[in-house]
Amino acid sequence: MTRVWKWNRPVTVREVLEDLQRERSIAYTTVMTVLDNLHQKGWVRREAEGRAYRYEAVSTRAAYAAALMNDAWSQSDNPAAALVAFFGMMSEEQRQALRDAMRIAQGPQAAESHETPARATEERDENRDENPHGKTDGKTGRNPDEKADENPDGIVAENPASAEGDSGR
Repeated sequence: MTRVWKWNRPVTVREVLEDLQRERSIAYTTVMTVLDNLHQKGWVRREAEGRAYRYEAVSTRAAYAAALMNDAWSQSDNPAAALVAFFGMMSEEQRQALRDAMRIAQGPQAAESHETPARATEERDENRDENPHGKTDGKTGRNPDEKADENPDGIVAENPASAEGDSGR
């Protein structure tokens, strides 16, 4: 899979073989068998080209890594503790990558919500001035006396791709 992901295009057994042979001796049939097994497991799709097949990854390496992490996390009897332990193993660069990924996953609203506790308090106070009695509709948390906005149900997609029905494939 590493070779297929590396090239990010459909590859033949011969191409993978020649690349692997730069590092070690390996038989054509071994590479062919491995690619066939990956096809049977659904990891690659293949298309006939003459007497050979071209193999292409079904998902990205990042999607595969994410699925592995999700699987490991879901098998934990204490997911929160597993996350804390995982975060404790991360380097500063990895933690920064995680913060960046969280901002991307949360979309534009994340940028607006990155605020200091003092700023959050100021905003609550400003909102209280606009709604001094704290009256809300109980469903969206908004003042029912306010004009309805463009999103009356208060529905927010956490992942823009999932909101559009994109499964990442």
